[in-house]
Amino acid sequence: MSGNVQLSQAAHDRLKAEHDDLTTRGRVDIARKIEAARELGDLSENGDYHAAKEEQGKMEGRIMHLAALLEDAEIVEAEGSGAVSSGSVVTIDMDGDEERYLIGSIEERVEDLEVMSTGSPLGAALMGKEAGYSFTYETPTGYQMPVKILKVE
Repeated sequence: MSGNVQLSQAAHDRLKAEHDDLTTRGRVDIARKIEAARELGDLSENGDYHAAKEEQGKMEGRIMHLAALLEDAEIVEAEGSGAVSSGSVVTIDMDGDEERYLIGSIEERVEDLEVMSTGSPLGAALMGKEAGYSFTYETPTGYQMPVKILKVE
């Protein structure tokens, strides 16, 4: 994994629990599925065996992703200062449309909130700003969009 990923303590704990579960219970369950499928005979035409092996590959990929993410993670907490920071939930008015985002890493996703990366152009423009702040954001298509921060949680 390149660079530090910022995670809240809650997201870090949730991802660590998922990693621990996959490396214990998950691996045991997959091994049982593969063994049960092997007992059915000819592996070349055994759909259960191939499905279990594919599931195993996806799970091992997720385990590796989580391990790298957790190793490089920097634990950050929303500052509580009222300014937008990683882990903040921000409500903005974009040219008359009210939008609510969680600022941070995709791994932070909770509820039905869309996640906006701190490295995205709009995410970077929001960092450090407080409710009531207005600015003009240039969209990728060149449109000058008025943005107002309505609320920072």
